[in-house]
Amino acid sequence: MRVSSLWWLLAAATALCQETGNHPDWPRWCGKVYEAGYPSFDPGGQTVPPTPVSGTPLLFVQVKPRYNIFLESDELGEFIVNAALSQYLGVPWPNSTSGTDRFYFSINLASDDTPLVENSVAINSTNNVFSFTFAHLTPRIEPYEVVIYGAPEGGEPTASATTELYYLPEKTSGSVTKVDNLSGGMYFRNTASNGVFEPLLAYGFYASYDGFLGDNDTAEIQRYADFGLNGMTPLTTYPVSADAFSYMDKINLKWMYDLRDDYKNLTWIEEKVTPARDAEAIFAYWLADEPDGWQDPFNATVLGNQLIKKLDPYHLVAVVLNCQNYYFKEYSAGADVIMEDVYPIGINSTWSKWGTACNTTLGDCGCDNCQGNVQDVSNRLDDLTTYETWLGLWHKTKVHNPQSFHGEGYWARDPSVEEEWVMTTLALNHGAQSIISWVYPDTDILSVAHGTIAKVVTNSPVVDFIVGQRPTTVKLSCYAVVDVAYWLVGKQMLVSVANGGYVDIDKPVSFKVPAAAGISSTPWGNVSWTYDSSRLSAPSLSALATSMIILDLA
Repeated sequence: MRVSSLWWLLAAATALCQETGNHPDWPRWCGKVYEAGYPSFDPGGQTVPPTPVSGTPLLFVQVKPRYNIFLESDELGEFIVNAALSQYLGVPWPNSTSGTDRFYFSINLASDDTPLVENSVAINSTNNVFSFTFAHLTPRIEPYEVVIYGAPEGGEPTASATTELYYLPEKTSGSVTKVDNLSGGMYFRNTASNGVFEPLLAYGFYASYDGFLGDNDTAEIQRYADFGLNGMTPLTTYPVSADAFSYMDKINLKWMYDLRDDYKNLTWIEEKVTPARDAEAIFAYWLADEPDGWQDPFNATVLGNQLIKKLDPYHLVAVVLNCQNYYFKEYSAGADVIMEDVYPIGINSTWSKWGTACNTTLGDCGCDNCQGNVQDVSNRLDDLTTYETWLGLWHKTKVHNPQSFHGEGYWARDPSVEEEWVMTTLALNHGAQSIISWVYPDTDILSVAHGTIAKVVTNSPVVDFIVGQRPTTVKLSCYAVVDVAYWLVGKQMLVSVANGGYVDIDKPVSFKVPAAAGISSTPWGNVSWTYDSSRLSAPSLSALATSMIILDLA
């Protein structure tokens, strides 16, 4: 253990010698200089679309465990296999118009080539799930390296991919969180759930030590939970706030543990993780806050993540990214969960408090490359997913950090209640799996607003849709500001609608959804909806209206 710790310290010291971007000696944010008196320049680090390959299409094969971890108590494991045709990534694949072409594959342990799954999938298919037994595996903390090999029936060409498989010893104390790599959703178990994994959409605030948790008043923590909030990221650590963590465990208020203050110090991380890892309500670690904005060393979050996985592989590691497009691959590499903190309300998106313009090569206006409207939230989540697709990465779980504050010379006002609800709805429509707002204590108006919608989206039936399936967006050609998404789970469909415009739509709004038998319920919103011939319709939509509708499938 002592030798291992020294190795990590040496690696961390090496990481701290790195610099990112251009002109590192100038005052920069997201790689861009932000003070007056400096010239603009290309910050670098942009993720761009890959160059299309002409001629024969490419077969892009991916493999991923269904869940980021499996436990000794699991009877079976599962892999997800994608065999998509691509213009950008993969190996050349003979062009064929046949719908019967298949990719025959074997998923093996890399160490000794032991097969876990042998099967086939249709070419240009994704999200194929295959089960396997753990007969050839021993539970351990370290992951198993896994490789998929495959080819068409004729044997050529071949394609392969690799992944990691965690098969862990059973955890007998505290909580466990896992991610479904098919849906991106989180599942959580602890004593309160009787050891059964339940869908988790954590909804709450980053919570201050000063003026809140530092008061060591459990009544104030209970008041927070009574708003309807089921999650928190306390801005404090053990041992100073041990009593607060204990009370959150007692009332089953899920919390994400804050490691951002000294995350490059691996000795400090170990000291902080050790007392937290067996808590009843911990669901994740917040490793780093805006490392892309600060231009931190690329591998600082990777080293932190690797250490946490050795200390506690039973919980997730989250990183907040602030920049719209600055070395996404490098700064997201250390995250199991990618959080974004788009704060667009009340900003001047073109001129900063520092006396410079804001654009893609200059300036900091509080929301990187933003327009200053609620659509910045959905645009950012779409950007992150697009970058993953361009880079050939598996889509990681996303979390939205809403703006619930003003000040600092960037944000002229708090968001309104309706803006908070729209930003939350937009985030969920575009793949966010949790909502953690900055910062509490907040005004009671916004605390009540967040708690009101939290009561709906964190509980059944709505949470089962959001956690259980990735959303499908619906484009409305007539109303660009109306955002629609749906989830299909079992015999029902959840449809979520947000009018991101600041004016009423006084005309009927109608859009097509999958065929359904009819409307079952409207768990959120006051819009009057009707369903007929695969179309949902409303006579009008007020400015910043939000709505959720559950339909029974045909």
